[in-house]
Amino acid sequence: MKHKHHHGGAWKVAYADFITTMMALFLVLWLTAQDTKIKEAIERSFKNPFSSLTKESVGIIPNNDAQATHKERGNFDSPSAVQLELLRRVTEDLSKLLQNNEEDQSTVKLEMTPEGLRINVFDGSNRPLFEPETTQLTPYGSWVFSTMAWVMARYQTFVVELEGHTESGAKSRGPDYTAWELSSDRANTTRRKLVEHGVGEKQIFKVAGLADTHPMTGVPSTHESNRRVTVLLKIRTDGVGNKPSARTPILSRP
Repeated sequence: MKHKHHHGGAWKVAYADFITTMMALFLVLWLTAQDTKIKEAIERSFKNPFSSLTKESVGIIPNNDAQATHKERGNFDSPSAVQLELLRRVTEDLSKLLQNNEEDQSTVKLEMTPEGLRINVFDGSNRPLFEPETTQLTPYGSWVFSTMAWVMARYQTFVVELEGHTESGAKSRGPDYTAWELSSDRANTTRRKLVEHGVGEKQIFKVAGLADTHPMTGVPSTHESNRRVTVLLKIRTDGVGNKPSARTPILSRP
């Protein structure tokens, strides 16, 4: 009795090898056809998936003025990949909503730090956040902080710290109401606006007024860019709120 030997599976292995080889060839050809910037971005994404997307960026979005060192970025090793992805997502959302044009880009600066995401919102003379020498928000300031709140409220994994700042030589209403009071009250006004539009009270861990003691790097202490509110988003360590809510903002611009 003759035994039949079946070799039907060999062609499947050969075919799989052929498909894999063709796919690898396709990827190589595609990569060689790209420009230098795309090649560099792909190389960086494979080396460190959670590093900056561009050469000029220290974190998630381009930031031509920022200088980052390996030591500063090293502290991000402790958060989980999920937390870093959430941080990436909230940064992208804020960037899309708040930096639509050149004027908005000069108002809001997003910067990655070893602590989390720092958002500097500038009270410039061209696009003021507050009425002059007061704590009353302008329509534009109200729109900026309301928009920030809608995004921040979706990500309960972050805690919020607020700081008010002024430039040196800022006018004061009198000896009992100096830059210290003004910067503190503006930070509190920001807190109330954020809470009004969805940020949880328990998310806010600090509200402080620093007057002119922390000027921006590289500019004179008297420059108006020091007149700002800083919002710092820090990753929670208690594991609360790892998923964004389904809430979608519908905001109109002033």
